[in-house]
Amino acid sequence: MRPPAGPRPGLRSPRLIVIAKAPIPGRAKTRLTPPCSPVQAAALAEAALVDTLAAAGAAELSTVLALDGPPGPWLPSGVARLAVVAQRGGGLDERLAAAFDDAGGPALLVGMDTPQLSPELLVACMARLMVPGTDAVFGPAADGGWWAIGLRRPDPRVFLGVPMSTEATGQAQRARLDRLGLAVGDLPILRDVDVWADALAVPVAATSQFGAVVGAVTQAIARTAAGGVADRDGEPALAGAAPA
Repeated sequence: MRPPAGPRPGLRSPRLIVIAKAPIPGRAKTRLTPPCSPVQAAALAEAALVDTLAAAGAAELSTVLALDGPPGPWLPSGVARLAVVAQRGGGLDERLAAAFDDAGGPALLVGMDTPQLSPELLVACMARLMVPGTDAVFGPAADGGWWAIGLRRPDPRVFLGVPMSTEATGQAQRARLDRLGLAVGDLPILRDVDVWADALAVPVAATSQFGAVVGAVTQAIARTAAGGVADRDGEPALAGAAPA
């Protein structure tokens, strides 16, 4: 067991890591299909990612986007405090460890599954991470996974070998933090977006792109179910969706 983290002279402000897949049809948010088409699922993934990056920008956080895939036109332009790095490693456990290593120093990591994140919540999570005597913070997800994890110092032991993307991932990840002797601060439980019911249930701001795309996809699914007309690419139209 190593001693708990404490304030150190020159310790910089924590960075936010957003780990995400590029919103490409057939690769992003595949568990939304069905009832969504691959194009609709990718549109929802893009909107969730854009909203997450917007919250980080509004909070004026130094942000690292650890991306699996190529950047696209959805990437915010002219954001001085946003860096994009390619994910490294094989499995998700290796990619998480590498993302913290790339960020260096204290960092909070979130995914692209929680479009309801607000600037205020992100700032509060960062503040909790930097409380003297805290080594890590952990935010469990309602489905048994987790939506956020923060470390004062990168440590690959936190992730390597932890089973990912299961109903017990959250429990296993928290147990690993405890087994390493880290002093862990608790973050609130959130619902993340894995399946269509989640997309309908998460509370998002009225101005969010995710909410607009959910509304458009809901209408498109209803039209298709009623024998409606698909757009020229063979996918239900997303009329009314907010532009990326």
